[in-house]
Amino acid sequence: MPRVNDLSRSLTALDQDNTLIAVIEMGLKNWLVGALVPGVDRQPLKKLDPDSEVLLQQLQRWREEAARAGGPVARICVAYEAGRDGFWLARWLRARGIEAHVMHPTSIPVKRDHRRAKTDRLDVGLLMRAFVGWLRGEAEHCHMVAVPTLAAEDAKRPSREHETLVAERTRLINRMKSTLIRFGVRNFKPTLRKAAERLAGLRTPEGEALPPQTQAELIRDMARLRLVKEQIKAIETARLERLKQAPEAGPHAMVRLLARIKGIGPETADMLVTEVLARELRDRRAVARYAGLTGSPDESGKRRREKGLARAGNARVRRGMIQLAWRWLMFQEDSELAQWYRTRTADGRKDTRKTMTVALARKLLIMLWRLVTTGQVPDGLVLHPAS
Repeated sequence: MPRVNDLSRSLTALDQDNTLIAVIEMGLKNWLVGALVPGVDRQPLKKLDPDSEVLLQQLQRWREEAARAGGPVARICVAYEAGRDGFWLARWLRARGIEAHVMHPTSIPVKRDHRRAKTDRLDVGLLMRAFVGWLRGEAEHCHMVAVPTLAAEDAKRPSREHETLVAERTRLINRMKSTLIRFGVRNFKPTLRKAAERLAGLRTPEGEALPPQTQAELIRDMARLRLVKEQIKAIETARLERLKQAPEAGPHAMVRLLARIKGIGPETADMLVTEVLARELRDRRAVARYAGLTGSPDESGKRRREKGLARAGNARVRRGMIQLAWRWLMFQEDSELAQWYRTRTADGRKDTRKTMTVALARKLLIMLWRLVTTGQVPDGLVLHPAS
């Protein structure tokens, strides 16, 4: 039986005599569109402006050409690689009755020549071969990306913006500390509320004030730091307000449930739900693969070795889960997973702890997925009281 959410092959039978197949190589200044038109021997290739309306008109012209050639089109299938343009075109085409798919770039086979030729025309040929094989139902021929709704895409923005702002805050603080250390000042905290006012009275080890241009630079950095902190606070406040006003079902309920777990805060819970747990993943293996927490074996003949993590999934989820694994050992020390970890790291070796921490992160992600989807509560889990 077909598996749920199986994007590795098409579940609809392909009748190529009445199906118009098109692929798009998307660029910033133009799109190169190739097609297989029923009843037409040639494979048309057309360079278009990056405009959805122009693309729709070209598909309609090919449909009329197929009708004149005696191959009436009952189905139009369009595909393009996932990339900078995102998923807006797929949603736009689906709203107009066209079957649109987004192809995973790493699943498209390419030549392994040392200096292989690469042009947009050749890329369209590769996309077409991969897409036709997928439409024929050939398993693992290539993979499609699940097209999220506009609301699902928008729900990821606060968490991702928060991550960017936190990194910017760290960068600014480190930059100001480095500037002060160049003049021998080590005991000054640039993160204080009145730090800008105290710069004028700051003295170097030689007993001199900071140079005027350096003071001006630090004042500008402190102003940017205040703005970044205000934006971080605004995102966190807005998130809490949304959770208070959210319905009792859906992603917001998952966030509230995860935030009750000791060691998981609202930021981590929101990131996990919007990035991975709210997706329709078919089993625990798919959950681990999406986070890139699975292994990458290398076997050939007598050679057997493990190259480490695949790292082919969501990097945000992978980083967050490895950080959460360390926190889990501190805040959930009596849980089943913490006891499992301590049993396997009893030898005290650093390499063993490092490897088992990644394994703990994978098991922890699967456990959280089961908790929010099926309600399965693990043994020893400590929850905060429901507010």
